[in-house]
Amino acid sequence: MAAGEPYARARPWRPGRRIAGRTIALAVALLIAALLAALAVAGQRFPTTGSAALDIAHLLRMSALQAGLSTILSLIAGMLLAWSLDRLRFSGRGFVVGLLSTALVLPSLVVISGLIAIWGRNGWVNFIFTPLGLSSGSMIFGLGGILAAHVLLNGALAARVFLDRLEAIPPEKLKLGRSLGLSPLRRLAIIDLPALASSVPGVGATIFLLCFTSFPIVLVLGGGPANQTLEVAIYESVRLDFDLGRAVVLALVQLLACAAIIIPATRFAPISTLFGRRSLLHWPDRGFTATLQWIVLVILLALFIFPLLAVLARGLGPAMVSVLQRDAFWQATATSLTLGSLSAFLAVALAVGLGMSRALEPANAPARALLGLPVFAYLAVPAVVLALGFFLLARLLFIPTGIAAPIVLVIANALLALPFAFAILSPPLEALAKRNEKLIRSLGLSGRDQWTRIEWPLLGRPAGYALAVSFVFSLGDLGVISLFGTADFSTLPWLMYRAFGAYRTQDAEAIAALLLILSLAAFLAIPKLLEVLTNARNR
Repeated sequence: MAAGEPYARARPWRPGRRIAGRTIALAVALLIAALLAALAVAGQRFPTTGSAALDIAHLLRMSALQAGLSTILSLIAGMLLAWSLDRLRFSGRGFVVGLLSTALVLPSLVVISGLIAIWGRNGWVNFIFTPLGLSSGSMIFGLGGILAAHVLLNGALAARVFLDRLEAIPPEKLKLGRSLGLSPLRRLAIIDLPALASSVPGVGATIFLLCFTSFPIVLVLGGGPANQTLEVAIYESVRLDFDLGRAVVLALVQLLACAAIIIPATRFAPISTLFGRRSLLHWPDRGFTATLQWIVLVILLALFIFPLLAVLARGLGPAMVSVLQRDAFWQATATSLTLGSLSAFLAVALAVGLGMSRALEPANAPARALLGLPVFAYLAVPAVVLALGFFLLARLLFIPTGIAAPIVLVIANALLALPFAFAILSPPLEALAKRNEKLIRSLGLSGRDQWTRIEWPLLGRPAGYALAVSFVFSLGDLGVISLFGTADFSTLPWLMYRAFGAYRTQDAEAIAALLLILSLAAFLAIPKLLEVLTNARNR
């Protein structure tokens, strides 16, 4: 290489990493293609009753309506909560911010159980108001319940992302604004809203897609056909009617709808990975504005925290003892923990492989864009559609469902967690590659030495966070197991859903409490554990 020739013109660097990343992308693409082919073949092979055509308009309208309303309400709640947390300082603020981060991984069934415990027929609200003659029955089923569950989860997620953006505002801009004596309203308009503007489209598109493809929340809280969505209709076509032709038609409609949403959404900036730069400058508001921020904070945090407290209060009771004495519970727990661990490790391994390869590509290289496509598998092919594809593929290949189920759950749940694991790990991998490339080349480090001596010791926190997110995603998933679960093969979410369906509410509440404890413990412990392990190895 001639003196002064830029590194980009040298021979391809780290060819092994490039090949690994492209192989992963190709494998995911082929898998998705095989699932789509299975849907297409099944659509020709299995007849349908024809009723799907009558339902599609309503299902699309309902899916879009609840997703649109959920997105608007989540963005409003997220902005208000982030605005309040950015201005206020109090004891336990770090815990509150950390709690909001768990919204990404809270199992939907846990949130559903908490909302029913508060707003259901036998919930806390009716318990308080019934003696006063103000009982209103069950207020949580229907469109209102769907919106409440979605806003609880996605509003907290949006708040955490928006807070990250507000805390990353350059201190120079804050100092200038304070020296000019900007009022709280002018500060909001001139400094805060422009900082949030770049994140709103990406966060909004992500929330809309998550709500559009929502399954457990609509399944349990929908309250009937009036609020049914495409995901629930697919599930009922397979599990209740075994009308595979109708399920395939609905799945293809779902795929087209998701593709129509994803194509424009890919232009938006992705959500923050929550590891951005923080400004140490604190500029609080005073007087009425500060009082308003406290009111907003207390109300919104109460709406987020009380359902979780209700899950623990209702679940950690006598029913817990009964549940813990059943073999079915321990079998489901062992299955959930095993499959969750395998899915998490697979998702992180795929994310690392894609991230390493993508970090080697120039900013505008076509390969860079192609390496990012597999992370859209979850949004393009939602959980129930993914499960249906695997289910049909197993039938077409004459593979018994009992044999296919564990493998399917590991692969499918890894693909579901891959977008989030990739979003967490790709930025630090790219930053490390750019910052240390010349040093690594000058020292002649092999790819293995680069990983063990430079990358792995510095990836402890994000890798632990990615592993925790992937594990809890798999632990709380109901979409994939919904088509493969049986009395002999069950996970904790499937066991909980069956308890709800059999009106064993106390059993469901006990399982929800255990799921919540396991999820929070994993989310808090796994990142700490990996950070300790990487630091110990680095010494």
